[in-house]
Amino acid sequence: MACGLLPLLHGPLSSPPRPLLPSGSPSLLAPRTLPLAPRRSRVSRHLSPAPPRALPDIAAAAAGLRDAVAGAFQASPPTWSSAATTNAAIFVAGTPLLLSGLSASGIAAAYVLGTLTWRAFGARAYLLVAAYFVVGTAVTKLKIKQKEALGVAEKKGGRRGPGSVIGSSAAGCVCALLSVYNVGGGAFAELWTLGFVASFCTKLSDTVSSEIGKAYGRTTYLVTTFKVVPRGTEGAVSVEGTLAGILASMFLAGIGYILGQVNLPQSVLCVLASQIANFGESLIGATLQDKEGFEWLNNDVVNVVNISAGAVLAALMQQLLVSWRS
Repeated sequence: MACGLLPLLHGPLSSPPRPLLPSGSPSLLAPRTLPLAPRRSRVSRHLSPAPPRALPDIAAAAAGLRDAVAGAFQASPPTWSSAATTNAAIFVAGTPLLLSGLSASGIAAAYVLGTLTWRAFGARAYLLVAAYFVVGTAVTKLKIKQKEALGVAEKKGGRRGPGSVIGSSAAGCVCALLSVYNVGGGAFAELWTLGFVASFCTKLSDTVSSEIGKAYGRTTYLVTTFKVVPRGTEGAVSVEGTLAGILASMFLAGIGYILGQVNLPQSVLCVLASQIANFGESLIGATLQDKEGFEWLNNDVVNVVNISAGAVLAALMQQLLVSWRS
C-alpha cells in the first residue's frame, strides 16, 4: 500500500494555474506609454525695445527763457511785447513784495501800469514807479495796528485794490499813452515825461503826509478853518504829515533827476506842483467829500483829481518857465 502511494506523493499535488489572460495579450502590469501630442514649435519673437522717451531739456529751456527775458530787457526802444515780458519777469520775482501791498486784483491793475510805463519811458521810469510803491507801502504799514484801532487804516491790512492803483496812476498812464503815440510830436515829449514824474511825486506826497499824520500827528487841523479835528478826518492836515509829504515829494523828484527823467529845474517844479495839488485835495476833502450830493466823490476819485492837477500844474509851470527864459 505504501508502494502504491509513492507515485501519488511524487506526482503533482495540483494542476498548474491557468493563465488569466490569453497568451499574447498585453499585461496590465506593463507600463503603458501614452502617445505624446506633437510639440508646437516655439517661434521666438525678438521685440525691439521701445526707444526711450526724449526728456525735456530743462537746462536748454531755462537758457532760452533767460535769453528771451534778457532780450526783452535790452530792447531799445521798448515794444509792447518786450515791455510785457520784462514786466512779467519782474512781477514774478517780486511777488512777495507785491502781495504785501496789493490785493490780487490790485496786482493785475499794477501789471497794466508797469507794462505801460516800460513801453513809454523804459527802465528808468519803471524804477521811479517802483520807488513810489516801496515807500508808499512802507508808510501805509507803519503803526497799522494803531491806525486800525482808530478806524483810519487802509482796509485789508493796508493792501490796496485796483481802485486805489488806478486812482494813483491814472494821470501817469495818460502821460505814458500820449508819449507812446507821440501826441504833439517831439515838442511835447518832454512835457509828457514831466507830467508823469509830477503825478507820482504828487501821489507819494499825499500818501506819506496822510499816513504819517495818522501815525505820528499830534494835532490835526481842518484846512479850511484850522479847527482841531480827529486824525483821519477828510481835509485835515498835521505839521508832521505835511513835512513828511514835502520830503517824500523831494525824494521822488530827486530819484527822477538821478535817473534822467527830469532836469534839476523840472524836479523843483514837480515838488511845487505836488504841494499845490495836495492843498487843493485837502480843500476838496474838507468842503465836498462825504457831503450830501457828493457821495460819488470817494477817495479814488479825489486821487485822480489830485494827481491830474499835479501833472498839469508841472507842465504849465514848465511852459511858463520856457516862455520867461525866451
